[in-house]
Amino acid sequence: MKSLMLNLDNSLNENLYIQIYNSLKQDIVSGTLEKGTKLPSLRKLAQDNDISVTTVETAYTQLLVEGYIESRPKSGYFVSDMADASGIATDEESVTLEDLLPAGGENKKAGSDKPMIYDESSFEFSKWKKCMNRVFNEYSHLLQTEADVKGEPALRYEIAKYLYQSRGVKCSPEQVVIGAGSQQLTMQLARIIRELGVDNAATETPGYGPIRDIFRDEGFPVTEVEVGANGIALEKLPTNLRSIVYVNPSNQFPSGAVMPVGRRYELIKWAQENDSYILEDDYASELRYFGKPIPAMQGLDNAGRVIYFGSFSSTLFASIKISYMVLPKELSEIFEKSSHRYSQTCSKAEQICLALYMEDGYYYRHIKKLRRMYASKLETTIQMVRANGGGRIEAVDSRSGIAIMLKIQSRLEPEHICRVAKDLGLTMYPVKDLCSDELKVVYFYFYRVPETLLKLLIKMFVQNLKKLEG
Repeated sequence: MKSLMLNLDNSLNENLYIQIYNSLKQDIVSGTLEKGTKLPSLRKLAQDNDISVTTVETAYTQLLVEGYIESRPKSGYFVSDMADASGIATDEESVTLEDLLPAGGENKKAGSDKPMIYDESSFEFSKWKKCMNRVFNEYSHLLQTEADVKGEPALRYEIAKYLYQSRGVKCSPEQVVIGAGSQQLTMQLARIIRELGVDNAATETPGYGPIRDIFRDEGFPVTEVEVGANGIALEKLPTNLRSIVYVNPSNQFPSGAVMPVGRRYELIKWAQENDSYILEDDYASELRYFGKPIPAMQGLDNAGRVIYFGSFSSTLFASIKISYMVLPKELSEIFEKSSHRYSQTCSKAEQICLALYMEDGYYYRHIKKLRRMYASKLETTIQMVRANGGGRIEAVDSRSGIAIMLKIQSRLEPEHICRVAKDLGLTMYPVKDLCSDELKVVYFYFYRVPETLLKLLIKMFVQNLKKLEG
């Protein structure tokens, strides 16, 4: 389509992007714009109608996330097939590998026809590709055998070295165990500590639910301990009962609370006196945007009571499921004796690639870049919530991490609020422990969204909430 003149009226109270959206939507639904019709580029439609490119982009984005149009790489925007909403192949058509592996810019969430928004600038795949090429060119002989059950020695070495330099964690490579995600590692850990006679767990509330659920599934009675401004309430931890307590001392989920060093020593003392253990989840703690990242609790522990968890999923890219735990020597020895019961769950090729990526210094430089990028996105999120929330939405700034807690005055259920976000391509989860009839609390993952789009989508999210509230 070479040009498209729209009947826009600046005198109306309705925003121009909404007028564009409504006009194009009506033409698509009515069939005036047929399936496969190419729409004008953002710049072309803006020039033809004497409006800004941003206004057109906002309208196209809404049409895109609702499925009325689709984006084809290096081709532009096209009218979607509105008739075939089921997505089920008929006898006359077959699904090809190309359908299942869409090109860049067309990625979709599993089980959904809505696009998954991600920031292509958040990870430089050329460096990763360079390291992966080395894996196949120089180390292909290593891929003919199964992966080490504890993880590849080269990666465990790089992790131990990096943790000491960046987080103050003291360990040898032999104490590092690699697995596909913290949840899988937690199941292994539960079996290890049970062999020591520890069969009770304590977790933060509000806190990270999946870990709490795993301990319950493994048969552990779980004590939920409230969290304050300084972290978990130490005085409410079990006494005279061997336990493992799960904490986020450097960036508590979801509050962002930081445990002061004095209370960290108190928690370690509690573990010693009660012959118990501390599971320190240090997720995304390197991504602190004010001052230096806070050293890990494990570095303060001289009694072998802290088990340290870390992950690469939030700092590299979402599909790489490489996490690790650092076991105290006593627990590491137990794992060695029972390791024949396990098999490695992470790709050996990806492990070697990550080891090379870290050895070459790419990971350290990548983290520095992410701190600048995510700090800017966090500030943008806070500003847009303040500017558009009308006093009914508060962003709780923790100066760190990949997500932010939003307090929303609303009659809507928290799950409904999260669906409103999902329809725009935003990722939110309810914090049910903090929700009430009038105040809903959600956790918003801002880090994957391009900053220019972040501004538009937060504004649209607030507008859609207001419409639903009436």
